[in-house]
Amino acid sequence: MKPPRLLPSAVFVALGFALALPSVRSQQGLRPGPRLLPPAGSASVPEQTPPLDVPPPESVQTDISEIELDAIVRVEVDTKQPNYRVPWNVGGMGSGNGTGFLVGPNRFLTNAHVVSDSRLIYIKNVSDPEPYKARVLYVAHDCDLALLELESEADFEAGFEGIQPLLIGGIPKLNTTVIAVGYPIGGDRISVTRGVVSRIDFRGYSHSGVDNHLAIQIDAAINPGNSGGPVLQNNLVVGVAFQGYSGDVAQNTGYMIPVPVIERFLKDVEDGDYDRYVDLATSFLNLLNPAQRRALGLPNDGIGVMVAEADAAGSAGGVLKTKDVLLSIDGHPIASDGFIEIEGERVDLNEIIERKFAGDTVALEIWRDGKREEVSVTLKRFIPYLIQAVQYDKQPSFVLYAGLQFQPLDRNMMAAHSITDLRTRYFYGLYGDDEIYRERPQVVVLTEVLPDSTNTHIQTFKHLVVDAINGRKITLLQDVYDAFHGDFHEEGHEDYHVVRLVGEERPLVLKREDSAVAHDRIKSQYNVSFDHFIEKPEILEIEGLFENQRKGEDAGKAEKAGAGSESEENPEAKPKEKAEEAAPAKKAA
Repeated sequence: MKPPRLLPSAVFVALGFALALPSVRSQQGLRPGPRLLPPAGSASVPEQTPPLDVPPPESVQTDISEIELDAIVRVEVDTKQPNYRVPWNVGGMGSGNGTGFLVGPNRFLTNAHVVSDSRLIYIKNVSDPEPYKARVLYVAHDCDLALLELESEADFEAGFEGIQPLLIGGIPKLNTTVIAVGYPIGGDRISVTRGVVSRIDFRGYSHSGVDNHLAIQIDAAINPGNSGGPVLQNNLVVGVAFQGYSGDVAQNTGYMIPVPVIERFLKDVEDGDYDRYVDLATSFLNLLNPAQRRALGLPNDGIGVMVAEADAAGSAGGVLKTKDVLLSIDGHPIASDGFIEIEGERVDLNEIIERKFAGDTVALEIWRDGKREEVSVTLKRFIPYLIQAVQYDKQPSFVLYAGLQFQPLDRNMMAAHSITDLRTRYFYGLYGDDEIYRERPQVVVLTEVLPDSTNTHIQTFKHLVVDAINGRKITLLQDVYDAFHGDFHEEGHEDYHVVRLVGEERPLVLKREDSAVAHDRIKSQYNVSFDHFIEKPEILEIEGLFENQRKGEDAGKAEKAGAGSESEENPEAKPKEKAEEAAPAKKAA
């Protein structure tokens, strides 16, 4: 789920491969613990006061007598990371291990970060030395979960015959004891550690770097290799170990993915596809100040948060407006700090959205223009925020021409090239908030210049956003390929390739004839095996975002070229057809 943009950032470490990712926004806070009852016989004790919910003895909480340890497996992974700096090259190779556990016939649950960018996966159980080759069935990078299966049913029958899957429980109570089981620090034998539930909270998931979900903090020792392992209480799975603070930030602080997130993932994949989380894509302001409430005409009753902005491409776009006050969500009153109460716990209001799927609706009671209204929102994914998410299991998209390397803006590319230019960072940081995606579904950057006599003295243009090439507006990486290989040119500069960059008065200029010859020479000199890889961006899944804009541009160009010249081919009137003619294969072989 997209961060609600309410509170400052935190830094976590994903535990399977100790991956540290910055800038994870989070919600913090929990309601106070149970109050102490007054002494017996006190007049202040009402007769209807319910008894305290006393947890069972620790011996019961930590009982795992019915757990078959063979159902908890070691997951060994060989990986190949993509190279966003030199995208035509094979990335770095690596290996690591995590933990998983049996949840159904030939179905093993683990963390997404354990198997991300994997090339080879093996599963082993504690009493069998034989490694079994496995594959990823479903992966959910937005909630750091993955479902694996052994490639051979015969292997599953041989290695796991009679082994019962672990049963899923519920959300454990605060200050109750849990057991974390796994294969930490590369060990071949199972490790068991014990701790208590310290906090139930809405937190950032470090694997994607941008998604927030319910998480449970525990003080059990959780180390690299524990990732994907079950956290147990009373013979039931109550969570999946997945991340923690690095040791120099906090001690004995680990996190597990709770049952609501696990159950949602398993239900989502029942139809054979993972559809990902939906999102209101709306930012809120707390209404704790009495003066703010009076200005909005609200009673000082501690209910309601104000809509700061509802992203146009999000579920609530066109439904919620700035200054609307959300009073309740699906019948749950929203406190003025943005929390609601579910199952006896105070959690972020987004927890209601967390448990829903694409196409579901959510009922909202709002305060608008001094009166109460009821509205309904149909939920869907919010794609623009993915520009700031860490990407996995993907080959980098790029176009290389005459030594100029162009790539779409995203978190992986920004990190690989250490881009610090403030103009480019504006497009990255405010791509969603300022709805930059409406004009540029893909922000294309000149990331590298491979030195050659043809492209001298243009290194200063590196890391800048590309505005146009040969008169063609660049809104997608495909436009870059088309502009260089199609019949496009700036009027009066037919013999040159002219690249215009955002914020630069001077264009980048290459002589056409020389650059065509230099392109093959540079590929040979720098061992470039293929000069482009173009994948259709997910942002184009948003209906009506880009098609109408492109149609308008093409219509304007056709009108400018002249309606009477039907017998002459106008290459700019049909840029896509021309591109397909020049480069029918848009992906590298």
